[in-house]
Amino acid sequence: MDRPEEPRNESEQINQSTDEESGFPPRRPTEEEPVSPYREPYEETDEPPRKRGGGGKAFFVGLIGGVIGALLIALIAWPFARDQMTSPAPASTVTTEQAATTATEAENDIVGAVSKTKEAVVSVTNLQSSFRGADQETGSGSGVIYKKDGNKAYVVTNYHVVEGASSLSVTLSDGTALEAKVLGEDPTYDLAVLSIDAAKVTQVAKIGDSDTLRAGETVLAIGNPLGIFANSVTRGVISAQERTVPVDTNKDGQQDFNTEVIQTDAAINPGNSGGALINTSGQLIGINSMKIAEASVEGVGFAIPINEALPIMRDLEQNGEVIRPQLGIQIRDVQEFPSGYREDRLKLPSDVTKGIVVVGLTNNSGAEKAGMKANDVIVEIDGTKINSFADLKSVLYRDAKVGQTVKVTFYRNGDKQSLDVKLSAQAATVQ
Repeated sequence: MDRPEEPRNESEQINQSTDEESGFPPRRPTEEEPVSPYREPYEETDEPPRKRGGGGKAFFVGLIGGVIGALLIALIAWPFARDQMTSPAPASTVTTEQAATTATEAENDIVGAVSKTKEAVVSVTNLQSSFRGADQETGSGSGVIYKKDGNKAYVVTNYHVVEGASSLSVTLSDGTALEAKVLGEDPTYDLAVLSIDAAKVTQVAKIGDSDTLRAGETVLAIGNPLGIFANSVTRGVISAQERTVPVDTNKDGQQDFNTEVIQTDAAINPGNSGGALINTSGQLIGINSMKIAEASVEGVGFAIPINEALPIMRDLEQNGEVIRPQLGIQIRDVQEFPSGYREDRLKLPSDVTKGIVVVGLTNNSGAEKAGMKANDVIVEIDGTKINSFADLKSVLYRDAKVGQTVKVTFYRNGDKQSLDVKLSAQAATVQ
């Protein structure tokens, strides 16, 4: 960029000089240009020849001196340049320090949440009698210490983790193994409650609120994957808060209950069952229960919402079982019958293809007292559609209570009718 001229004062201004004062020969006018009367006529003079003195000699002397000076400077500067090239460059700590600080701040809540719950998660070992007489380990899972009362501590786990056990062992986070006692089991919700000696229990999980969960919220699964990696932590998000999943509770190959679960992409592997699903505050918001075990499926895990599990846990702890309401009927799904039977025997309209068929009634049950009969086809309870046996159990187990009266809508001989039925306590062989 051009440098702007600096201002000059009047004393520094350059005076205009004539050709004679500047030392240059006067300008010769062209033929067309008239000679000014105020200018002297141009006189052409011969320039005296310049003398060639000792210029060449001086040039060579200067050249040699320059070369010698450059060599001396190079010899003096070389040690410094060599040290500069071989010395390691100073390490910059600015970027590293900033990155470390940011990472620590971002992970602080996660680490803190794990520390609030990790010691409350235990390993549960299922021991069953063998032909040799001694109990042998047949499986393992996880559990969560959710309560401590006097000399007892209470552990919630999955029913399938303790199913068929002749004895159970619970291993604390520090490796201490304790004998466990089953207080109650519930195959429907896949839950069981155990009791252990509380002397060495150092932490109890804090109960959260699963109803406030939001899709995308960060959650952590803590458990015992594969039965060998105790207190492993995996991280994910809530994929869906209320996902309805059909389950086969009695292993007869038919779906007989629609359970509402939390869906998460946190890794839940075999052995994680019964472990804790917690939020970033370290609160227990779910009991890890099942995982779709297909090679083509990744990141789909399920947990029982703690708000659904708590009433069942209390019943199991206090009563050893869950007392649920029932209509007092034996049933089959409409879809189990051929279309001809539906039209000829049940007299169903052609557009009614789903529901449950009453095939028997319990003496003195609410359904019998209300006037229900065999071959009645139930399609609604309190306005909720009943398409299958799983729907009926979901309505009764989730929303109703023993002693409550519900409105049952059904078809009888092709006519749609309704009756008020008082629910009684569930017996072992009826729904």
